Amino acid sequence: MATVPSVSYSITVRLEVPAGGKAVSQLTHAVESAGGVVTALDVTTAGHETLRIDVTCAARDTDHAQAIVDKLDGVEGVVIHKVSDRTFLMHLGGKIEMKSKVPLRTRDELSMAYTPGVARVSMAIARNPEDARRLTIKRNSVAVVTDGSAVLGLGNIGPAAALPVMEGKAALFKRFADIDAWPICLDTQDVEKIVEIVRCIAPGFGGINLEDISAPRCFEVERRLRELLDIPVFHDDQHGTAICVLAALTNALRVVGKELGEVRITLAGAGAAGTAVLRLLLAAGASKVIVCDYRGAVHRGRDDLDDSLRWIAEHTNAEDYAGDLRGAVKGADVFIGVSAPGILGADDIATMAEGAVVFALANPEPEISPDDAREHASVVATGRSDYPNQINNVLAFPGVFRGLLDAQASVVTQEMLLAAARALASVVTDEELGPNYIIPSVFHADVTSAVAAAVRESAGGRVRTGMTEA
Repeated sequence: MATVPSVSYSITVRLEVPAGGKAVSQLTHAVESAGGVVTALDVTTAGHETLRIDVTCAARDTDHAQAIVDKLDGVEGVVIHKVSDRTFLMHLGGKIEMKSKVPLRTRDELSMAYTPGVARVSMAIARNPEDARRLTIKRNSVAVVTDGSAVLGLGNIGPAAALPVMEGKAALFKRFADIDAWPICLDTQDVEKIVEIVRCIAPGFGGINLEDISAPRCFEVERRLRELLDIPVFHDDQHGTAICVLAALTNALRVVGKELGEVRITLAGAGAAGTAVLRLLLAAGASKVIVCDYRGAVHRGRDDLDDSLRWIAEHTNAEDYAGDLRGAVKGADVFIGVSAPGILGADDIATMAEGAVVFALANPEPEISPDDAREHASVVATGRSDYPNQINNVLAFPGVFRGLLDAQASVVTQEMLLAAARALASVVTDEELGPNYIIPSVFHADVTSAVAAAVRESAGGRVRTGMTEA
């Protein structure tokens, strides 16, 4: 639930008021007295007797939106006609479409685009399959694949309910990197079936973006597909998050004057995102890390270690700390949360080292209120758009895939992920850097190009070499 009015719960109320009364002046007051925020007030029809007005306002959640409508309805002389949820209106009929890139106005154009002319192109690809990257949409296409098992903060809601999210991801690919992405929502959560289906559809794509597949199955799906396919496979929940966290942490440590190799880091969350963040931090030079899950610190003496947790235990927590998250945070320089809401309080942050950095990234409700964290931490970042320093995967995945596609890469390597993180961090200049600006805006003009160039350069000489994958 949003703590403040948000455009995510924006509504437009179409109503009618007497033309000569005081109702118009009372509309804004009514919304504000209900705790909402008026973002637009438009007179759509004016008459001698009545005015028809659209009042657009932001609410905290659906119940709050209804309370605002009730408040407006209570204004003397107001007649409510229609209430529209702007988010639902945006999704009507879906958010993406397919368009032809070539004109089809004449018989000649039809003959070249389709039969009989297309046969020559098909035969050229049959003789040299690599030409598909040059002569088809494969050159610029990514499949966004999900089974709907771990969608945003919503959990296992299935493929149909996941489709609006995958459409949004495809729209972001197009908006920020001019990549044609296609939502592929699979009605199975069986690893073998997912791997086989993606293997079978892969010839039509230049890359695979795995999305919202729950751990630990996501690790196996990604590993198997990377072994089978000759196009890059990138699990954004893991590697996109890791790139953004490393980039933001690089700049946060610049703000507080500390080095990655020296700071103590406490990481809450040992799932897909947490494991990927950990691996990239270690590759970048972090050496003092404790990872906690719902049972507390991950250490070698625990009796519940699966393969993933065992790897974590073997590469972190050198002193085998076996306590809880609050104990692990005490004295730490950095807290990174990719876990659950409300697991820490301001008193916990107060026990951290001077110049503490707090990344509370659980979304929509973070591990600790950003306002509480700011009481004691020098730098605070969240996954939310209503606070400074939003760590958002859209800062990474469009540029990463732009670079991969441009390089015609066949794999994603750890070197590429590190290069992407360094490039993203570098977009923030020394003049801009500060406690409230450690990561650029998703709309910063240089983000995608910088990340793409770094990935493209890192991929040079590595295309189809079978080098170690990330």
